[in-house]
Amino acid sequence: MRNFVRFVNPIDCFLGLFSHDIGIDLGTANTLVYVRGKGIVIREPSAVARHKKTKEILAIGTSAKRMYGRAPATIETIRPLRDGVIADFDATAAMLKHYIQKVHESGTIMPKIPRPRVVIGIPSGVTDVERRAVADAALDAGAREAYLIEEPIAAAIGAKLPIEGPEGNFIVDIGGGTSEIAIISLGGIVLGRSVRVAGDEMDEAIINYVRLKYSLLLGQPTAEKVKIEIAGFTSKDQPAGKFTVVRGRDLETGLPKSIKLTSGEIQEALSTIIQEIVANIVDTLEETPPELTSDIMEKGITLAGGGSLIGGIDKVISEATKMPVWIAEDPLTCVVRGCGACLEDNGLLKKIRITKGL
Repeated sequence: MRNFVRFVNPIDCFLGLFSHDIGIDLGTANTLVYVRGKGIVIREPSAVARHKKTKEILAIGTSAKRMYGRAPATIETIRPLRDGVIADFDATAAMLKHYIQKVHESGTIMPKIPRPRVVIGIPSGVTDVERRAVADAALDAGAREAYLIEEPIAAAIGAKLPIEGPEGNFIVDIGGGTSEIAIISLGGIVLGRSVRVAGDEMDEAIINYVRLKYSLLLGQPTAEKVKIEIAGFTSKDQPAGKFTVVRGRDLETGLPKSIKLTSGEIQEALSTIIQEIVANIVDTLEETPPELTSDIMEKGITLAGGGSLIGGIDKVISEATKMPVWIAEDPLTCVVRGCGACLEDNGLLKKIRITKGL
């Protein structure tokens, strides 16, 4: 990791007057963009559609996601990030450039220059090469400076936890590609795990369950929709009453087929994935220094990320850890709000950043 000495650059100061500082939650499933002084302005799926031969970008975000499973053979629809890291550099750079330019579109007489200072949240378990790839993608997209911070810290800041104090804070961020589990104190991660078991694996579990039980093939967007609509964990004495109708291809006849899925079935499909996440939380607690254990027992465990919206998951974790568990306010935006808070506080950014690209 390189160390940089910051000099006051007149050009940099000029660009700062005519461009927006932005925070980005570059997620596997969704990308959120925070603009300093404005708040969250973009919430789009992390998806890109491009021509297979010419590599021309045809659509980005929601419009690209709608093409999944519907595009002709000449068009490929991809998710440029996998398990929280860049899987396709060119597509990621194109996506970031699109959002940076979109943020700087202005209807005023004075045009905005898309040369922002960018803060990006990345998983805590990535390698130096993967970190460098994210910084390079941001710089290629037009950023004049790119700062990287670890997602658990960004999520904790977004959840308004006092991370700079000596008390221990336990944060679990269940995203699309990774589940970030971390104990934070004095502005840093004391103990953490980045588990590549999260929303994507839940979608796959639903697809596999339906294929094995009903011989029906579902697409990933359908599985994701089912997860959002009816996934939940209920107690044994409380019946799971939610249901939804899904359509797919019958593997025996090859013809379209519809079935009804209940929340109880989805609970069964997701149980292995949830138990793996819970096991990693328990393992992290077992390794926690005793000085921090009392803090965590008093404050409890904070959940963030889209996975925390699955009904009853907080109760499952609480029963396994014997600790109070609470879900952060608006858990989907915790990471990007944490990145935005760092833009507002340069002192905090200097303290918690893990690398800086120029």
